[in-house]
Amino acid sequence: MKVVVTGGAGFIGSHIAEALLSDGHEVHVLDNLATGVRENVPPGAIFHEADIRTDCDSVFADVQPEACFHLAAHANVPSSVERPAYDADVNVLGTIRVLEAARAHRATVTFSSSGGAIYGDVDGPASEDAALRPLAPYGAAKLAAEEYLATYNRLHETRHAVVRYANVYGPRQQAGLEGGVVAIFMTRLAAGATPTIFGDGEQTRDYVYVGDVAAATIRAHDSGGGIFNIGTGTETSVNALYAAVSRTAGADRQPVHAPGRLGEIRRSVLDVARAERELDWRPENTLAQGLAATWEWARERVRAPSAESA
Repeated sequence: MKVVVTGGAGFIGSHIAEALLSDGHEVHVLDNLATGVRENVPPGAIFHEADIRTDCDSVFADVQPEACFHLAAHANVPSSVERPAYDADVNVLGTIRVLEAARAHRATVTFSSSGGAIYGDVDGPASEDAALRPLAPYGAAKLAAEEYLATYNRLHETRHAVVRYANVYGPRQQAGLEGGVVAIFMTRLAAGATPTIFGDGEQTRDYVYVGDVAAATIRAHDSGGGIFNIGTGTETSVNALYAAVSRTAGADRQPVHAPGRLGEIRRSVLDVARAERELDWRPENTLAQGLAATWEWARERVRAPSAESA
């Protein structure tokens, strides 16, 4: 296929672009580099420095894609609270621009949403049919974009798919973006600094490795449509995560605690039974395995000579 990956110079998008290239597809990356990094674009992909809000029509006309993996987003919860109009401009209006460009070329869209952000606080693993209760504009915007996909499917008889990610981590993750706690912890430990935990650290998340997420996202496209949670089904507290990261890094450094942040979810974990059943997908990497691979990247990134020196 000819494929456009929006946000393909970013964390998850670059891994999806890599996986698509490995499968033999012609991959085009559309990214304005607001948060993406040019070096993340995998060799073999064709890069278009462009913005989904203004340039989708021209890029899609040039590429004539058969599929689009839509990862471009404003992915920062605190910033969405401070700048909700900008968040909606990128995440809602930007998605409409992608849908319109895709419709003109009959391309199928697979949209990356956020399970944690749209379900809000949960009492246990949330299924795709759980109540949707975003606690921040970021989650509200992701949910609105999902509704646009569903509307286009009904109106234009398309088969666009939605993947609702848990907390994705792995190489290339930026510490400043949504869900980047693993990157934050590792980057600071590798640099010899002390990480900060916001709140009491007992808030929980479902941490899933980016390589597993890329595989699931491609399977969601191949399924022909639907909504799929992509996670592990297991919740880990931030305190427990920090302990696991510290063991992986060989570091013995106590974190500092700061007040909790507005809009932060207390408990988040996804039920992934539908993805297992309909996509024949399940995560292959344990948390320990994923952290080990991520630590190698983080250590190299800050040029630390060894884990012990962190």
